[in-house]
Amino acid sequence: MASGKKAESGRREQGVNGRRSSKRKEGPIAPLQSLFAQHILELAAVSGFMNVMDTQAVFAAVYDVCEENCAFFSSSPKGSAGGAIRRLVDALTTIQEHAHSLEPVVTGFASIYHHFDFDPHIPANGYRSLVKVVRCCLLHIVHKGRYITTSRRSIFFRVAHNASEMEAYCNALCQLRALLYLAQRLLHDNGHGNLFFQEESGLSQTFMREYASMHKGCFYGRCLGFQFTPGIRPYLQTMAIGLVSFSENYRKHQSGIEEAGGITPYGVAASSFFTSGKYAIDPELRGSEYERITQNLDVHFWKSFWNITETEVLAGLASMTSVQVKVNRMLLVPPVAFDLPLAADPKRSISIAPPTAHIGPAPIQMRLISYELREGQDSEELLAMSRSEGGMSLSLGMRPKRSAPSPWLLVHYHGGGFVAQTSKSHEPYLKSWSQELNAPILSVDYSLAPEAPFPRALEECFYAYCWALKNSHLLGWTGERVCVAGDSAGGNLSLTVSLRAASHGVRMPDGLVCVYPATLLTAYASPSRLLTLMDPLLPLSVLSRCLSAYAGAEPYAEKPVEKVSTLSMVRRDSAVLLRDLKQGASNWISSMLDYNKNTAAPADEVRKSVSEATLTSAHSDPPVPPTQSSEFSERKDSLKSQTCQDLGTHFNSVHNAPLQSECTAEDVSFCLSKPVDPSMSSAMSSMAVPQYDADEGSENPRDFPQGFEPLRSEQLAEMPTQTSPLVRNPFMSPLLAPDSMLKGLPPIHIVACALDPMLDDSVMFAKRLRGADQPVTLCIVDDLPHGFLSLSQLSRETREATNVCAERIREVFLGKDTAWAAAAAAAANAHRKLERTDAGLGGLDDADHDHGLPLFSSRVIPDDGDCLMGEVVEEEEGGGLAGLAAANKLGDREEIGA
Repeated sequence: MASGKKAESGRREQGVNGRRSSKRKEGPIAPLQSLFAQHILELAAVSGFMNVMDTQAVFAAVYDVCEENCAFFSSSPKGSAGGAIRRLVDALTTIQEHAHSLEPVVTGFASIYHHFDFDPHIPANGYRSLVKVVRCCLLHIVHKGRYITTSRRSIFFRVAHNASEMEAYCNALCQLRALLYLAQRLLHDNGHGNLFFQEESGLSQTFMREYASMHKGCFYGRCLGFQFTPGIRPYLQTMAIGLVSFSENYRKHQSGIEEAGGITPYGVAASSFFTSGKYAIDPELRGSEYERITQNLDVHFWKSFWNITETEVLAGLASMTSVQVKVNRMLLVPPVAFDLPLAADPKRSISIAPPTAHIGPAPIQMRLISYELREGQDSEELLAMSRSEGGMSLSLGMRPKRSAPSPWLLVHYHGGGFVAQTSKSHEPYLKSWSQELNAPILSVDYSLAPEAPFPRALEECFYAYCWALKNSHLLGWTGERVCVAGDSAGGNLSLTVSLRAASHGVRMPDGLVCVYPATLLTAYASPSRLLTLMDPLLPLSVLSRCLSAYAGAEPYAEKPVEKVSTLSMVRRDSAVLLRDLKQGASNWISSMLDYNKNTAAPADEVRKSVSEATLTSAHSDPPVPPTQSSEFSERKDSLKSQTCQDLGTHFNSVHNAPLQSECTAEDVSFCLSKPVDPSMSSAMSSMAVPQYDADEGSENPRDFPQGFEPLRSEQLAEMPTQTSPLVRNPFMSPLLAPDSMLKGLPPIHIVACALDPMLDDSVMFAKRLRGADQPVTLCIVDDLPHGFLSLSQLSRETREATNVCAERIREVFLGKDTAWAAAAAAAANAHRKLERTDAGLGGLDDADHDHGLPLFSSRVIPDDGDCLMGEVVEEEEGGGLAGLAAANKLGDREEIGA
């Protein structure tokens, strides 16, 4: 239980918050003080300054707990613990210094960040997230300080341990202070309402430079995941321990084995189990090693680690605990061109060519999942395209009864940073969706970077979508309504596939569900992207490597082979043998599936990759200096990546709209807000800070105030210094698409995470769609990390958030706009405890967090721009400091490695 259960701690929390939950009473309170504080908070709520008042309460609690413990330990006899006591006092003193500097900054942001929200009913943007993380860090400090206050006289009190705890959060607070200063720079350099700095130089370059040198290990040790819901933190700690152990053994075993059918990740994962103990008991070692890994290891390591979930053992465990379905088939669809009718004129058709970029024509892998066996799903035509995964994908024995085709189909694109994972990693929640939605799901296993960079994945996903439209009779689908969904990188592909469907003039999806999508793949700085400094799942260095790989800028070269032991050689030879057998069987199956492999298609029917001249043509991306473009223009691949000229061919012919390079700046402007209110402008100007004056003897201006410098790493992070011009292609960064392209999109539901570094991608894209009069909903899930769909089986919070995504898909299946508004309202009532605003400290009723539910808010914007449904969130008692302390469940028990 939290220390707030104790009498003294309960009294202190009551004095700060001035209100208690009607469901729980915790310790004696001072009635007069409580009534006064409650009256003040009620007045603050009425006047719209609840955030400011709660901020003051938090800082007051920090000062109080630090001063009291400093006074106690400074006057206590030192003895053998004198060194640890000095460390604890120094940490508490430094925390007070940081808090005094942070208070005016946090208070200022709390008064203006609502101007960057999507609308008043959806309080979410990167500035809010930064302030929320700072408050959460301060609340952890308050809790730990109160634990020290109540336990410091106990014979079991460990001074050294608590000193290490306070030092860790002191370091985290120092780094968060630096991020808020950088956020002030963003306020100064950005236009009103804009969350992105629209250049890769200047401020964006400053952030990249600061990230490379700033210390990050404090966020991966004792403080790992402190900003997230308590239910997910043990799994993040386990993941971090597994990652550093995997890295240690990855280096030891790195050899030619990785080419042999995925044996290395499996073997390394198994051996990592025996070396993980030291990282479990030493948080500082784990944090420093985690930082080293995220800063220096290349995309091939991350591909290997993220694909651990594809191994037979882990995949089998996930399969046993997930919903059992009647159909779970891997399909190899031959790369054959076919015709589809045009949406505008069904009498005319267009030829859909198979993907050819980079690796030439090849079968496209897809996974068909269906809770019920439906007509056509066991047809001979489909069985001929099925590929065995070592087990039968369809239940045998008594032949199951076939159900009628479903009127709905979900086409799914998985996440994984464009470089890792397949539909197998996402099976658990896809099976659950198939049962809940009563619809078949077709998940596409697109080719991954860096072996197959842009636009190979887009080509394959678009081809798979068109193939599903053409072959509805094989999928157990009537062909009525289709929804396209994806998470992270898959969310990006969902949007770009729809853009390409519009450019080709084929049938559009009836709706899109994009879960924490990446809509801008450039290196533009934004307040939410500052969170990459501390995010355990999306560090900036890893994110930049994945995006560079997708853009074709990440080198794909053979690694030098180290000397290996005899056992390793045997494992390698066995793996090679298995690979050859697998390849031979695959070739035999391919020969049985006659798809005219040896017959070359006519030149005018096969879509060609661009030539050297295409990269510099008038229809491609804007020109860049030779120093930046040389590494892309001199590449000697036999098949080059397509650019906007090829991707926009059908768009120009059908819709006669300009491409990205032909659009004016206003066509893709992010500043979509109304004229600036003078009073709000003055508040902005008081918070927006340019670069600070240079130190004496230096010509370069400072990024931080005089006397402050963030903690620095011993080794700089290795990060790509140049980006491909392709990242500005709207088929790669849909946020940069002009309004003329956005107007062709279907209704879009976006589900984002409040603490996700990609949050601003979702908020700004929703604003772009609203500005183009496109129907869009934005749903914000609180306190969960990026990638929560892959964690859907691990906690109640992630399961509830996954159900929110399923409800959005159901809204697409329901049909009319009014229908999905009504369904959203029904979903809101069903998940009432999920809802919240960011009022106050983000505190919650204790009972809500005992249930471990995530929180969200959403809004529907129809075609005419009017609000159909605004979910006004009711605030329960028990908020504020005590509520959030209970929410974080900061119990007396110590974390792993304490």
